Amino acid sequence: MTVTETYQKPDAQGYYGKFGGAYIPEMLHRNVEELREKYLNIMAETSFQKEFQQLLKDYVGRPTPLFLAERLSALHQTNIYLKREDLCHTGAHKINNTVGQILLARKLGKTRIIAETGAGQHGVATATVCALKGMECIVYMGEKDIERQAPNVARMKMLGAKVIPATSGSKTLKDATNEAIRDWINNPNDTHYIIGSVVGPHPYPDMVARFQSVISEEARWQLKEKTGSELPSHVIACVGGGSNAAGAFYHFLDEPTVQLIAVEAAGHGVNSGMSAATTQLGKPGVLHGSKSLVMQTEDGQVIEPHSISAGLDYPGVGPLHAHLFKSGRGTYLNATDDEAMQAAFELAKIEGIIPALESAHALAALKQIKFKNSDTVVLCLSGRGDKDLATYMSAM
Repeated sequence: MTVTETYQKPDAQGYYGKFGGAYIPEMLHRNVEELREKYLNIMAETSFQKEFQQLLKDYVGRPTPLFLAERLSALHQTNIYLKREDLCHTGAHKINNTVGQILLARKLGKTRIIAETGAGQHGVATATVCALKGMECIVYMGEKDIERQAPNVARMKMLGAKVIPATSGSKTLKDATNEAIRDWINNPNDTHYIIGSVVGPHPYPDMVARFQSVISEEARWQLKEKTGSELPSHVIACVGGGSNAAGAFYHFLDEPTVQLIAVEAAGHGVNSGMSAATTQLGKPGVLHGSKSLVMQTEDGQVIEPHSISAGLDYPGVGPLHAHLFKSGRGTYLNATDDEAMQAAFELAKIEGIIPALESAHALAALKQIKFKNSDTVVLCLSGRGDKDLATYMSAM
């Protein structure tokens, strides 16, 4: 990488290295093009930034704390700080992005919002901002995820959203995304699609990463306050599509001394046939509008992923992550269902924090890394575990 290059921003066509772009049906061209032409200018407007920052502060509850987890640190013989995204309004980092996108949608004159969701946190965050701004909200969710994330479905409905089940394929996140894209094709004029991760056609991966970058922006000044240095030795985050990791990594991407560690869901084991470890199992391909690494058969059919965690149950990964993996800038580890469960119970018992199953994968990776006593580790605790209590209870 030359001095002028940056990992943060894709090129004009939306590519991070070889990954990204906009592979879309003709019917969506106008919508995506309108967004691509306008998103950066709108986001740079003083009025937009003023309202966005105000809502992050007074509605979302930012800045979220950077907590030195002393007992967890002692266990791993290093210094572990948890970036407490679980304390955001709605219980996860997803709200950072939906606040930004609802303001963008209004600037574009849209009146109807659609979204896809896996674990339900993005659906809840979308329903929340639609209620806040008085906009119609339709959320597509896999039938299987509706069953395993019932509390979030109830929250979405209470917030006024219409939840539509996706009944094809594995009935999970991939299928919900397919349905949302179909809806957008049929309603191009009045509808904005709030994608919940750093996936989809350009400009979504860049736009979502920018909205989520508040995580690492805060972490830098919080670390400076606590340690005297803005730069940690490691940043760790779980990855499905990869928005919390993109946000946690963003302001450290061009700092070569900071190790970026992403943790995917290995399910029953990477080679078990029941996994969602995309960087290990995926090949270059196109999924949901961008070129990235995709779990697929020899003839290009998408392989159904598996994870105990609905938010990591995705057969692809955002193009930024594919680039970080292939370029070697990021280290991509994985954790099994059992390892994530064990890590979740451990955090609950030694720090009094019940994490989301997604975040538990990041915690599980702590055992795989050789830390020094002097290291400063920032781990993005992307969500809280209320939504996963049924799964935790069945394991007890």
